[in-house]
Amino acid sequence: MTDAKPLNILFLCTHNSARSILAEALLNHMGQGLFKAYSAGSSPKDNQKPNPMAIATLERAGISTAGLSSKSWDVFATPDAPHMDLVITVCDNAAGEVCPYWPGQPASAHWGYADPSETVGTYEQKLEAFKQTLLQIKKRLDIFTSLPSTSLGKMALENTARELAKK
Repeated sequence: MTDAKPLNILFLCTHNSARSILAEALLNHMGQGLFKAYSAGSSPKDNQKPNPMAIATLERAGISTAGLSSKSWDVFATPDAPHMDLVITVCDNAAGEVCPYWPGQPASAHWGYADPSETVGTYEQKLEAFKQTLLQIKKRLDIFTSLPSTSLGKMALENTARELAKK
């Protein structure tokens, strides 16, 4: 796959402020040019920004936060949007919503994670919840990014991504 264009992966969550932001940044960090990750939300709030604890967690892990922003999934449903190869929902709310039509009809999967921004406790306890979510995402992405290129065709990609949801 060294000469191939990177696979475009879109991570979706409701507000695009925590889990999808963590997944986007982490896959771009791990992807070694084989993957290009994006994130979006089904209904980000007006003036939504990435959760400061998500940003702090990524920075503590040495992962770049440059260019991260909260945005609507509508951005990726336009004809001039980057073509997605795989769309992964990372929260149960977004998984149950009717998604827009994605140009190119990408493969899809659901990887559910608890929302770390709903953690109650001290600042350090909340930060630990974000760290644990990042580690859970990393566990799946470690496997995903090490797959042979034969596992990354459209049907194989969808089946593989859905199998990873069980891990």
